[in-house]
Amino acid sequence: MTSRQGRQDDDPLDDFERRDVVVDGVGKRVYVTGDGPAVILMPEMPGISPDVARFARWIRDAGLSVYLPSLFGVDGAYPHAKAAEAVVRRACVSAEFRAFAGGGTSPVVGWLRGLARIAHAERGGPGVGAVGLCFTGNFALTMALEPAVVAPVVNHPSLPLDDPGGLEMDAADAAAVADRVRRDGLTVLAHRFEGDRWCTGRRFAAYRALLGDAFDGRVLPADAANPDPPPFFRDVVGCAHSVVTAHLVDRDGHPTVRARDDILAFLQERLGEAAPA
Repeated sequence: MTSRQGRQDDDPLDDFERRDVVVDGVGKRVYVTGDGPAVILMPEMPGISPDVARFARWIRDAGLSVYLPSLFGVDGAYPHAKAAEAVVRRACVSAEFRAFAGGGTSPVVGWLRGLARIAHAERGGPGVGAVGLCFTGNFALTMALEPAVVAPVVNHPSLPLDDPGGLEMDAADAAAVADRVRRDGLTVLAHRFEGDRWCTGRRFAAYRALLGDAFDGRVLPADAANPDPPPFFRDVVGCAHSVVTAHLVDRDGHPTVRARDDILAFLQERLGEAAPA
C-alpha cells in the first residue's frame, strides 16, 4: 500500500483527475481516482494534506473510486502550523460551515449530497460511501439523508467546536438521519483516540443516544498515535486525534493500521467490492 510516513513535502496529487463539479450552481474542485463503487472522502483541517491523499490512495487500492472534494486550504500542502491562521479561522466564519453550537447542519452538506448522487450515477454499485475526518467528520452522517449514501464513516468528528457533546446538525436532520439509519439498516462506523479533546467521549455518547446499536464507535488508546505528526497536528491540534491520517503509524499490525483496514473492509462490504487477493 502507498506510504508517505515521515515525508515533509507537498503532494502534487498528479495521480488524481482534477474535475470542477457543479451542484446547484456551486462549483468545487474534486480530485477523482480509482474504479469501482464510489467513496466521497472529505478532508480534515487544514485541507487535502499528503496524509489525506495517502488515505484516498488506500481506498483506491482497495478497489473503490475516490471523490475527494477541496473544501478549504491549499490542495496537497504539507500541514504547517501557520495554517491555523490562514485556513481554520476562515472556515470557522464561512457561511458554508457551522463550526459552533446552535448553528445546525452545515450548508455544505447539501453540496456533498449532490456530489454523492453524481458519483453514484457515474460509478454504479449499491451506493456510495462517505468518509468524514475531523472538521468534516459529522458530514458523513448527515450525508446519509441522500439515499445513495449507504456506508457512512465518522472519524474523530470535531464539530461543534464549543460543545463536546454536540452533533453539528439541527433537530429535524438528526431525527431524519436516525429514521434513515433504522429504516435501511445502516451501520455508522466511527473512530477516535482516548483523550482527544476535539472529539470526546461525550460526542460518541451523543451519537450512541441518537443511533443506538447502529453506531459502531471505536476508541484507540492515545499512546497508539504517531508521536511525531506534522506541525499543524503537533502544535495546533495538540493531542492524539487523526486516526488514519496524521496520527497513523504505518506499521503492520499497529492499532491505527488496523483501524484503517477496518474502514476499508467496511466500505468494501457495503459497496459490494470484494477485498483484493
